[in-house]
Amino acid sequence: MAAEDPSVSGVSGRYATALFELARDEKSVDAVKADLDKFEAMLAGSADLTRLVRSPIFGADVQSKAIAAVLEDAGIGGISAKFLKVLTANRRLFAVRDVIRAFRALVAKFKGEATADVTVAEPLSDKNLDALKTALKSVTGKDVALNVKIDPAIIGGLVVKLGSRMVDSSLRTKLNSIKHAMKEAG
Repeated sequence: MAAEDPSVSGVSGRYATALFELARDEKSVDAVKADLDKFEAMLAGSADLTRLVRSPIFGADVQSKAIAAVLEDAGIGGISAKFLKVLTANRRLFAVRDVIRAFRALVAKFKGEATADVTVAEPLSDKNLDALKTALKSVTGKDVALNVKIDPAIIGGLVVKLGSRMVDSSLRTKLNSIKHAMKEAG
């Protein structure tokens, strides 16, 4: 399965595929995805956790103990916790974000969903997220899972990447277009 999808290749793809196949066999794909989403949100919200995950300075012992504590604190258990501990023991924790991304791609393919990467200047309300999902579903004919990234630098609007297609309606891009048009006219 991993070989068919270029987004799930390499080390992260192999780990994600192994986790996906185990979760599928245990009928816990949604639970594992929810745990990984929670872990990724914790990573995004904690510079210390990101440092622990990415820095080669921390030994396997230190990383293992810290990750075990973090997982217990967050209430992440079962397959997800065991997997993250194996990733840590194998000194591959630095790749956890890529593994999570690859796992999501496998889940989306399994469920017949498409995945869209959406960049917004500030968090979207549930109403706006639902409207965006509905609009993307009308374009693709599939349910669309959203990976939302907040980037205040785009000022406003949004950037949507769905497969090989990208729509950039950010205010930053529009302002840059106006700036270039004014340079050419002047």
